[in-house]
Amino acid sequence: MGAESRPRGDPVKPKKKSKSLWIIAPLVIGAIAATVWWRSRTSTPTQAYREIQAERQTIALTILSTGGVKPETRVDIKPSIAGRAETVLIKEGDRVRKGQTLVWMSSTERAALIDAARAKGPEEEKKWEELYRPVPIVAPITGTIILRSIEPGQSFATTDAILAMSDRLTVQAQVDETDIAQVKPNQPAIIILDAYPNERIEGRVEKIAYEATTTNNVTNYNVVVIPLKTPDFMRSGMTANVTFEISKKEDVISVPTEAIKSREGKSFVTLPDLSRNPKAPPRDVEVALGMTDGKLTEVTSGLKEGETVLIPVATLNSAQSGTNPFMPSRSSRKR
Repeated sequence: MGAESRPRGDPVKPKKKSKSLWIIAPLVIGAIAATVWWRSRTSTPTQAYREIQAERQTIALTILSTGGVKPETRVDIKPSIAGRAETVLIKEGDRVRKGQTLVWMSSTERAALIDAARAKGPEEEKKWEELYRPVPIVAPITGTIILRSIEPGQSFATTDAILAMSDRLTVQAQVDETDIAQVKPNQPAIIILDAYPNERIEGRVEKIAYEATTTNNVTNYNVVVIPLKTPDFMRSGMTANVTFEISKKEDVISVPTEAIKSREGKSFVTLPDLSRNPKAPPRDVEVALGMTDGKLTEVTSGLKEGETVLIPVATLNSAQSGTNPFMPSRSSRKR
C-alpha cells in the first residue's frame, strides 16, 4: 500500500520558527532606535564658529538727528512803489552781490505815460523814456536768489514779494535734550539728504538754541549745521539726517562686539587652539577693552592685529528638539 494520505479537511500548522522571528524583529529594531535616540539626547553639542581677523579700524561715537534745509537769512524783496517789471536780470540759483541790480521797473505813472507815448509813435515813446527813467530794484544782501515770481511786463503792488534771497543754506536739526550736552559748537557733522541718500555732505555745528521746543512731551533743541561746501543739488525745504561726531579713534585694533564674552567681570575672546590637533577645543583669552560704538569694540591688550578670532554662530545637535522616535510628531497649528 502507498503512504497514508492526509484527510483534506485538516489545516496546515504554522511553523514555530517564523512566528518567533516576527515577534523578535520589531523588538530588536526598537531597541536600536531607542539607543540612538538616547545617545543623541546625552551627546555633547558641537559649537560652530565663523572666523574673523582682528583689524585696525576707526571707531566713532555719534548722535543721530533729523532736520531740514533752511536759509540762515531769508530776505523777501518787495518793491518800494507799485509798478511794472521792464527787465528781469536774474534767475533762481544765481549768486548776486549786495547792491547789484536785479530788476528794472516802471512806476505805475511812468508805465501809463510810456504806454500813451508808444501809441503816438516811436519818437514820442523815446522822448518820455528819456524823461522818466526806469527804477532799479537792487539786492539787499550778498547771497543766492531762491525765489523769482516776476516776469517782464508783469505788474505788482508794494505788498508783493517778487524775489527772495538767502545768504547761505543751513541744516536745522532737532536734537533730544538727553543728547544736547554732547553737542558743541564747531563739532563735525555729516549731512545726508533724503533726496540724495548716497551723497555725504560734511558740515560743522554753527550754533545751539538756548530755548527748547516741546512736542508730544519730547523736548528738543534746534542745532544749526553749516555745510562746509554747499552742493548745487541742495535746496531749501529738503529733509536731512544729521550725524554728530562725539568722539573718534582711528587705526585701533578692534573686533565685532559680538565676539566679546563677559565672565566674572572680565572680558574674553575665543581663539583657535594653538596645537595642530584638529579636535582640540578653542580657547578663551582675556582682553582689555576700549571704545565701542555698539558694532565694533576696541581691544587695547590681549589681542594682536591679524589674529583669528572665533565667533559662535550655531549649536549643532542632532536632537535639538529632543523628539522621541516612538512618539507621534506634533503638528504646529495656528490659532
